[in-house]
Amino acid sequence: MFSLPIIALLVAGAQAAVLTLQSPRFTVSSSTGSQLRSEPISLAHASSIPVTLTKDDVLKLTFQVIDKESGKGVQPHQTFLRFYDQNSGEEGIQPIRVTNGGKAKFELNMARPPLSLPPTSDAPLQVSLLIGSSTYSPLALSLFDLIVPASHPVPAHPDEASFHPLPEIHHTFRPEQKLPPRPISALACIAVLAPWIVLLGLWGQVAPRAVHLFSPGIFPFILTLGAFESLLVWYWVDLKLGQVLSYGGVLALVTIFTGKQALSKIGDRRVGRK
Repeated sequence: MFSLPIIALLVAGAQAAVLTLQSPRFTVSSSTGSQLRSEPISLAHASSIPVTLTKDDVLKLTFQVIDKESGKGVQPHQTFLRFYDQNSGEEGIQPIRVTNGGKAKFELNMARPPLSLPPTSDAPLQVSLLIGSSTYSPLALSLFDLIVPASHPVPAHPDEASFHPLPEIHHTFRPEQKLPPRPISALACIAVLAPWIVLLGLWGQVAPRAVHLFSPGIFPFILTLGAFESLLVWYWVDLKLGQVLSYGGVLALVTIFTGKQALSKIGDRRVGRK
């Protein structure tokens, strides 16, 4: 079942007035103004003989848009000429000015072809007229076939190659990093912990009491050693080699100073204990 608005639109479309053309005609003139061909245009069927233009010819098209029932001239809202190349699929739309009385005139000068004319080849262009109005039914008429000189090829833009698709990029990924064997990893771990083992061994020979580790002269040295270990961990996580060398150089000076102070404090305590 159709709703009432749809039925109203169908009724309005069925009762819409119809447009037609009166005295449609085309004329082909040469560059000197002499008339080469002039014929009326049949609305029943398109002419079987195409209209041929050379590079200097001028095509004139005249007609009047009228109300088919009353015969009065009508100015439609939109009037266009359509040029269509069936082989290439190219088309061009040319608007046409229509007077209040419905009269219209269009000139196609091949010496200065309009931009609406599509790129042409040896195939004829199908010329049709499209008319639209809010108070009339739309009108589409096939007028004739038009043969014009083939257009020149479009010159290549200097940057045209930049807009062509490039070859597909195939990424080559590096193979996953292989872990070293466990014995080598164990040796590396021992090499890292070796300084601490040597330090504890030497510390046992000095044999300081635990309370002395937190004395003002020894504890800064312990902090600098911990800072060195933290720097190595930071390097493994985020730092670069140049940053480690710069930070380590500053930290080494502090370590030398605090280490010298710690050794002197330990030596003083051992002499005092004896």
